[in-house]
Amino acid sequence: MRIYDHNSVKSSTDFVNQVKQALPFAIQQIQTDNGSEFSEGFSWHLEDLGIEHRHTKVRHPEDNGKVERNHRTDGEEFYSINRLVSIQHYMKLLKSWEKEYNYDRPHMSLGGKTPGQYLEEKLANHTSAQALKTALKSVQEVG
Repeated sequence: MRIYDHNSVKSSTDFVNQVKQALPFAIQQIQTDNGSEFSEGFSWHLEDLGIEHRHTKVRHPEDNGKVERNHRTDGEEFYSINRLVSIQHYMKLLKSWEKEYNYDRPHMSLGGKTPGQYLEEKLANHTSAQALKTALKSVQEVG
């Protein structure tokens, strides 16, 4: 999760680069809406990274249900209760929220596990689990 002062191709490509560094696995496809921040320049960046870019249909938020649900949770449990003092302050609060959401809070959709626990279990089944667990640990330490 990141906060940018405006939506642009530059901020979108920066976000993808940060996500790509943080995740312990390859990204094969990214699905976005049709916002200008996800236009041609963004698609070209993904192509350079070997990532397929898929757009949702216009006016079909149900095509992106998981993201829409996550936006709702973030809105209700983070943005609506935290006052914007400065971008730096908000980013600090956001890091804390991201840690709580991913590592402290069980999710019913994941069988009562946190997303971090769920990911760790999935990685344990992967042939190079040790290298991926090390990457996961470094992501936790950064967050």
